[in-house]
Amino acid sequence: MAEIKCPCENEQDSSDDGLDETCIFCRIANGDDPYTEILAEDEEMVCFRDIDPGAPHHYLVIPKQHIHSCLSLQTDDIGLVRRMADMGRDVLKAMDVKDFEDISLGFHVPPFITVPHLHLHVLAPFSQIFRWSMEKYTRFWYLTEEKLLHKLTKKKKLDDRKIICNKCMQPCETM
Repeated sequence: MAEIKCPCENEQDSSDDGLDETCIFCRIANGDDPYTEILAEDEEMVCFRDIDPGAPHHYLVIPKQHIHSCLSLQTDDIGLVRRMADMGRDVLKAMDVKDFEDISLGFHVPPFITVPHLHLHVLAPFSQIFRWSMEKYTRFWYLTEEKLLHKLTKKKKLDDRKIICNKCMQPCETM
């Protein structure tokens, strides 16, 4: 088998064991942050309130496994994105949100992320988004659930000589 050389090969991979001890979201997902109330949890992910809410209801859904960002996702992660969105909608229902036409579910694209751990923003009612946060959730660096799912389903197969690195998202040459 050919050796693969990637520009980021010397960087430490924080997702080897699925947990990064320096990541606040990994600590939250592991139940190690006493200040965060978990609103929903299953074997794969957790949901909690955003500490800097952009709308009356603003929650984050994160996988327990450390995944850097939405750019790290591959086509086999489509189910994960759907399950994250389902958990977000379930939490909105539990919080008595009624108008599901007035919500936004989405991911920020690096470098426009504050925590380098995949997280889905769940905002409602989106029509009442706080003025100061409007830019954060309406610009090109915010991928809605629908846009991300569309992007993932349209990814092309790579030719045999190039592989996309899950960490740096750059083509890596085979040698």
